[in-house]
Amino acid sequence: MISTGAGDVLGPRRHTPGRRQPVRLLPSLIFPVIPSRMTAAILFDFNGVIVDDEPQHCDALVATLADYGYPLDRDTYYRDYLGFDDRECFRFSFARMGRATDEAALHEAIERKHAHYARAVREAMRLVPGAGAFIGQAAADGLRLAIVSGALRREVELVLGLAGLRAHFAEIVAAEDVSACKPDPQGYNRARAALALEPSRCVVIEDSLPGLAAARAAGLRCAMVATSHGAGECAAADLVWRDFEGHTPAELWASSRHHPERREGAHA
Repeated sequence: MISTGAGDVLGPRRHTPGRRQPVRLLPSLIFPVIPSRMTAAILFDFNGVIVDDEPQHCDALVATLADYGYPLDRDTYYRDYLGFDDRECFRFSFARMGRATDEAALHEAIERKHAHYARAVREAMRLVPGAGAFIGQAAADGLRLAIVSGALRREVELVLGLAGLRAHFAEIVAAEDVSACKPDPQGYNRARAALALEPSRCVVIEDSLPGLAAARAAGLRCAMVATSHGAGECAAADLVWRDFEGHTPAELWASSRHHPERREGAHA
């Protein structure tokens, strides 16, 4: 079962010659004009931003580590592992266990986890609410889109294919493409270089604190969706949204920092 989580998308109003059209602003926000067509980009994190699959990743890691005799619970996963790529998850866990962390051992563990994850995501996949519509609107607006993720490329491709979103993305930087995971900025620097855009022309959307730190280290503005952390924990971001529903890409180019959901009394 696949849920796109599509929400309403605000489109341009038709103009009738000779009539003055009313100006309609959303509460507390003034939206700027999106930079020139194809000269600006949104760099998306993947897990917890586009696809709501952190529970599947958590369960896959718990099951895999159980095969090695290492107990892991959900609270520990969200506290200590969120933002790690698979390699770092197993390196971290194996070091705690006193097990070897050579490439062969890490590769075997990553393959085991991938099998658990792929099976789970094929059985039930859910996009973050509004993500599909938001990505479609961003592409229609002429923005260039990229993914910067600690997930395996085949997992990113699998989800994008199932969701029908692959064609919207010009670049994917996955775990195999970098030597260090977030909060290292390598992934974001690589994506921006591939798009040949200055930092001021790019905005990141993240859900994790290591991801936010990576965006900042790359000199990029960053919005966060509060899918993995409470809104209060995301306070250092330029924007904080619960998810994508009711939001448009134009909001990412606001000149000042806003936390509209917090003003509306929302909670994580």
